[in-house]
Amino acid sequence: MTMFRIKKAIDDTEGAMTVFGLFMLMTCIVIGGLGLDVANAYLARTQLQATTDAAAHAALYTRDSDTEANAIVAALDVVENMMPVAKYGQVIQATDIQFGTWDTSTGAFTPVSGSKTAVFVDSSRTTARSNPVGTYFLRIMGFNNWDVRRGAVYETYRPGCLREGFVARDIVDMQSNNEYSNGFCIHSNTHVEMNNANDYELGTVVSMPDKLDVVVPNDDLTSNPGLAQALRDASYQFRIINQLPSIIADLSTGGAVYGPSYITNSTVLTFQGGGFKASDLVPNRIHYVNCNGNQPVNFAASALIEDVVIVSNCQFHFAADAQLQNSIIATTNTAAKSIYAGAAFTLGKDDNCASGGDSKILTMGSIELTSQVDIYGSQMIAKDNIYLTANAVGIEGASLIAGGVISVTSNGKMGFCGGGMNNFEANYFRLVS
Repeated sequence: MTMFRIKKAIDDTEGAMTVFGLFMLMTCIVIGGLGLDVANAYLARTQLQATTDAAAHAALYTRDSDTEANAIVAALDVVENMMPVAKYGQVIQATDIQFGTWDTSTGAFTPVSGSKTAVFVDSSRTTARSNPVGTYFLRIMGFNNWDVRRGAVYETYRPGCLREGFVARDIVDMQSNNEYSNGFCIHSNTHVEMNNANDYELGTVVSMPDKLDVVVPNDDLTSNPGLAQALRDASYQFRIINQLPSIIADLSTGGAVYGPSYITNSTVLTFQGGGFKASDLVPNRIHYVNCNGNQPVNFAASALIEDVVIVSNCQFHFAADAQLQNSIIATTNTAAKSIYAGAAFTLGKDDNCASGGDSKILTMGSIELTSQVDIYGSQMIAKDNIYLTANAVGIEGASLIAGGVISVTSNGKMGFCGGGMNNFEANYFRLVS
């Protein structure tokens, strides 16, 4: 009888699934706990990376116009806003922020004191810093923390479109029979419009936020040879437009920051009113011309302006055949024709893209240049609009940047210089690692 009961107990399988279920439950809890802890670690890593990226951007953006010390403070302020020390510990310290250089070809960052071109930021949530990422279920197995570290490198760069091309916040409007050669860029932060028979050599860029917004007659891209291949999606902040007031202000007080090398005496010469003329110019000097009201400065036909800087609140009107070489004209005047030129206006020296000879026009208003404008390795920046009428030629480098529209009529020809351009440019910032 006893043996029977023992055998029956051995053969009895009631409750076996309950035991198996307990094992499965424990297994699911362990796997689920592991998944939860791993997911939490990835979440912490993502948060740390976002904070590191933002800190690096803030550091380099501030360093562009300020000291290393202030740039580090700006970066740490961003960190405190995103990951406060009271909650996360000190994920980024001042010593974790290093300025230097970035080698695109090798992907290597090199610390260089005083650099403004790149920054590396290292961040940590580690046991050594007493701020690791804690676990939940893995504590059962004696694993209490994750150590998480991230890094970010930002560098400065300068978009090619803002170096040579037509770039406008508003519409870039071109009529017909214009030619643009390899490397030249046409960009609008709204859209580009054109008539027929504009020719775009392979390598030309025509960009806007949505390339499908380009306006051509009858939506026929083939009416503008090369246009289909040139179209790109792109958008830019116009940082150089925002810097115009500070550039003009610096030039008016001697050009300590933005003064060109051909200015050998930084003492500013001061003149009054519309009676100012080309013969009043002193080579290698900065001239400030003050106008009352909207009285313009009128330069006579065939005026040659060379090796000078003119800063003013005046409008400037040039009669036919005027030339501007190795010079800068910068005005705070906001008129619709703050810079106006008659026929055959030449900006820059025809020197086959050699360094030097370039000229610049800066205005807080608009620029209007009538027929036959020749541009050689030179730049025009207008807070408002730029209008070029027929026969505009910039076969050896032209940079036109407008806060409003750029309007180009017919029979123009613009080429890419690639060298010899000595523009006013603003740095842009990008994450590279």
